[in-house]
Amino acid sequence: MSTTPDPRPFTLPADIAAAVAGRRVFITGSGKHNGLGQAFAYAAGLSGAAAVAVHFHASYEEGLQTVDAINAAGGKAFPVQADVTNARDVWAMRSYVIEKMNGPPDLLICNSGRSEDGYVFGKAPKAKDDESPAGRRARVRQAFVKNLEQSKDVIDTKLDGFMAMTHLFASEALHAGTELTIVYISSRQAHDPGAGVPGYCAANWAVLALPKILRQNLGKDAAKITAFSVGYPFVRTGMTEAFAENAKIFGRWQPRMLEPEEASAALFQLLGRPKAELAERFFQLEVAPSPETGPNGVSASWAEVRLDPVVTPLGWSTDGALKFPGR
Repeated sequence: MSTTPDPRPFTLPADIAAAVAGRRVFITGSGKHNGLGQAFAYAAGLSGAAAVAVHFHASYEEGLQTVDAINAAGGKAFPVQADVTNARDVWAMRSYVIEKMNGPPDLLICNSGRSEDGYVFGKAPKAKDDESPAGRRARVRQAFVKNLEQSKDVIDTKLDGFMAMTHLFASEALHAGTELTIVYISSRQAHDPGAGVPGYCAANWAVLALPKILRQNLGKDAAKITAFSVGYPFVRTGMTEAFAENAKIFGRWQPRMLEPEEASAALFQLLGRPKAELAERFFQLEVAPSPETGPNGVSASWAEVRLDPVVTPLGWSTDGALKFPGR
């Protein structure tokens, strides 16, 4: 069993902590040790949040330890176990969460996520020496099924899970007459894909559309819900630990892996900005060398990524446009 990380290094500076002080915070996928979600939970719990819902599904032991660590350090946390891809499971936690928080969340951080083991999308495994045709077919078939099952799990967890949490708690906030801020945790790989994780890249791209879709559906109530996405570069977590010293992987974006406490401080700094600056936008965290803070020092700053589509009529198609009579 892994050791519960000390939550104290995650305490936010006073000027950043103001963004979470007194808020009811729900963070999906926040029970895993050394995960990004746990970092968010620690930062919120130790920086004055009124309540922090630590959500987990399978990692219940680590999730409960996370809750205990926050409460022992003076925070106010409680556990929530649910499968975010199961609509009935999501609905079942509704009353419990609202009761524990004394109201619906006013800050929802959709963080749940998984990744594939890695495979080259669109290519079969390489042939092996002295392998029979039947043996190769069987091996390739098994890899094909495994790869796509992994990608489906990744997409379901990220996209279905984010949609379910949004649908539940946006509607509850509107019913209660409270405001809600929703943060969708995405990745730089949403628009700058890496090899080996096609489901992860596709899922992180898809969630970027959720803030705009939500606004369109809410209509006149849209101003009560502030939703935006953030894209992180590589953060040292359980999913990335194996690559922490491999500059060939993280080096195209940053001089070193970002630590979870650094990533959480950056998010809550962003949350301190006026809501009008946040709504429907996609922010990317930039990590650069900062030698003045030490030999391995870095600076982290936010940039906005615009993904506005450009529609350009095609002359050959406009000139030869198909025309159809009405029925």
